[in-house]
Amino acid sequence: MNPTTLAALAAFPSLLEAHYAIIPEAHRHWAPRSWVGVPSEAFTAIEQLCHVRDIEIEGYHERFRRTLQEDTPTLASIDSEPLAIERGYGKADAAQVLAEFRIARAQTMEIISQLSDAQLARPAVFEGYGPLTMRSLIHYLCSHDQQHLAGLQWLLGKIDASKVGQ
Repeated sequence: MNPTTLAALAAFPSLLEAHYAIIPEAHRHWAPRSWVGVPSEAFTAIEQLCHVRDIEIEGYHERFRRTLQEDTPTLASIDSEPLAIERGYGKADAAQVLAEFRIARAQTMEIISQLSDAQLARPAVFEGYGPLTMRSLIHYLCSHDQQHLAGLQWLLGKIDASKVGQ
């Protein structure tokens, strides 16, 4: 796997924590009137953290395992909104979620940093994405990370814009 992608994946937990830290505390559960243009899922700042943690563990860990162990598995997409409601993302403790995510990402890095070229080339089919390889999944995870950093920045923009005219 290329070192640029691996470095981005390894750095993400710290970047996620830093981006969350700049959300004003009074706005960590805040939602804008409209989510039009959001580059990530339409989640509040705390919900973004929970989503990233759960997708890492229940999404990507499972997808990696199946791609490495099964012959061309079909990998399910996860419907995040019902999960957020069922698990009460809005009531989560950010420090705990970030700690759990750091552990999960360390496990991800253990899995992907040791893969051979043959393992990186293993095929699967990802619901909503189509045919891919293990290498593709790793790039999609990195892209997912970037979407959520963008989502937090987008929320900051909306928070600031909500003050216009006050």
